Amino acid sequence: MRSRVAIGAVLVVAVATAAAAQTEDTKTLNLEGAQRVLAAAIAEAQRLRAPGGAIAIVDRGGDLLTLARLDGTFAAAERVARGKAYTAAQFQRPTKLFEDLIVERGRTSMVALDDFTPLQGGVPIVKDGQVLGAIGVSGAASAAQDQEIAAAAAASVEGWGNSEGVSHVSAAEVSAAFAAGKPILEVDTFKIHASRRDLPGRSEVHALDTDIFYILDGSATFVTDGELVDEETTAPHETRGSGIRGGVERKLEEGDLIVIPRGTPHWFREVSPPFLYYTVKVTALGSAG
Repeated sequence: MRSRVAIGAVLVVAVATAAAAQTEDTKTLNLEGAQRVLAAAIAEAQRLRAPGGAIAIVDRGGDLLTLARLDGTFAAAERVARGKAYTAAQFQRPTKLFEDLIVERGRTSMVALDDFTPLQGGVPIVKDGQVLGAIGVSGAASAAQDQEIAAAAAASVEGWGNSEGVSHVSAAEVSAAFAAGKPILEVDTFKIHASRRDLPGRSEVHALDTDIFYILDGSATFVTDGELVDEETTAPHETRGSGIRGGVERKLEEGDLIVIPRGTPHWFREVSPPFLYYTVKVTALGSAG
């Protein structure tokens, strides 16, 4: 009797092991993650001073998670952005690859595929070697700018990590981040950005984030406090304007450190490029309600 029980147990384990070997664990983007990618795309569009743009974020199956159309964007851009995101997710490749194949190599037969948008601006969102979803951008200043915004937003996912663990970013990755002016690391409670400015920016207020800037190169005229001019809400807990009225002007130079508490208006009024600085954003999660 014992031998039969033992054999039965072995068979159960064998069947379970075989079943496990025939499946794999996969991850996909959820709504919260999609909103973080969307925020990164909007920030990049603002940095590039894009005149508009529709931004679509889909999960790994190509289903839409979130969609935004910036002011000044033509209506059809939404459909094109969704198509780019869907194509990048389904093929797990940037849509620029397909555009190049058609334009440069004459693979015009590819346009016969259903639900296929071979226009640059669609980029897979990859983390730890897995495709989590994709982003599509349409309606910016040019097709190249669509691609630039999508690529920067997708790359921001690389910095997502565990706030309780140790994160090590190599010198090469940091240098690449400064060359592109993109996030280095982003978690729920803080963010580290490799910030680069070649032009002045818009005035802004962060309701949840305290900004800490350490200047690496260049100089800037920086204005804090006062009131935003032409104030508008551009994202949850984020407000932008065209300038500041009644603020305090400071000169920022290499080696300077400045802390801007959450809720404080601030503005790079003038910059001497290239202006490079580390940005550490500390988020007050307890105030998110």
